[in-house]
Amino acid sequence: MGDWWDLLSGAEKVFWAIAIVSSLLFLIQFILNIIGLDADTDVDFDVSADADLDPGFSLDADFSLLSIRSIIAFFTFFGWAGVMTLGNGGGVIVALTFATLAGFTAMFVVAYMMYKFSQLDTSKTVDVRHAIEQTGEVYLTIPEQSTGTGLIHLKVDGAVREFQATTHGKALPTGAPVKVVDVLENNILLVENAPALSAGEENT
Repeated sequence: MGDWWDLLSGAEKVFWAIAIVSSLLFLIQFILNIIGLDADTDVDFDVSADADLDPGFSLDADFSLLSIRSIIAFFTFFGWAGVMTLGNGGGVIVALTFATLAGFTAMFVVAYMMYKFSQLDTSKTVDVRHAIEQTGEVYLTIPEQSTGTGLIHLKVDGAVREFQATTHGKALPTGAPVKVVDVLENNILLVENAPALSAGEENT
């Protein structure tokens, strides 16, 4: 093992290290998913997707591009793509280019999959109007004055679900308690800041 590592170039060592570490993190996260202990944190960075990308592919809402899952996917594909490119005789620049493209492709695919899964979580079998007057918590920052949407976690019909939300007031940061006051077009919830709630009062 030591002799093999010593024979690698500096670039190969970097790509191998990234590939191995990120693959281990991917495996750990996969195991946590299986046993139900997974926790994914979204970075407060949205990609607006109101326009069609092509006739068969469109996003009708904001979705989070950066999350623990997508970042791990980026480095996993980045590392292994670099390893394979260098192993097949490619230069460092070619390896970096191919690895970066592979990483960003993986990041976008994972982000899009999680976006679609979140849509399934708020399936049409749930009457979204049951959310009115309910209280929840901001998961992804809601921009001020209805200039965009964020995400909230809210208990509706006995289960905590994720909804898109907007507000007419000031921006609502992650973790802020909110109250639903109306349901807008496309099932986007209109929320307002709510007083801090005790554990027994929240989502009742």
